[in-house]
Amino acid sequence: MPSKMLKDFLDNNEIKYVSIMHSLAFTAVDIAKLAHIPSREMAKTVIIKIGDDLAMVVVAANYKVKLNLLQQALDSDKIELANEMEFIKRFPDCEVGAMPPFGNLYGMDVYVTESLTEDEKITFNAGSHSEVIQMDYKDYESLVKPRFIVLSN
Repeated sequence: MPSKMLKDFLDNNEIKYVSIMHSLAFTAVDIAKLAHIPSREMAKTVIIKIGDDLAMVVVAANYKVKLNLLQQALDSDKIELANEMEFIKRFPDCEVGAMPPFGNLYGMDVYVTESLTEDEKITFNAGSHSEVIQMDYKDYESLVKPRFIVLSN
């Protein structure tokens, strides 16, 4: 079952989505394979710290976050990956590592790579390691209002 907060938010906003169950998996690439979704179309949520603030970076499953590129994209030299202990309490309804890319529900800014905006659909963890949500990207963007970043060499 998706995170209750996420499901209620989508339902209250009358968003159409599909829930896809899969066997237990922990990496976005493995989840994409199990859900029969190209890894470039599966979004993964990476929690970062910008100074003292937590934020989400949403990238394709097959992308490895490079801090130097992220620092350039966000024009900040004080960015680092957050460790679990720094963010686990923000997601009481989610399994660690399965956070959906809805920072607006958890008090975080959201940065989405432009490559994810090119697809009609977005697929992401639903708060557990055995379920993803797929929905129209335009609905995701209208609900979350992410900032767009380009992460390329």
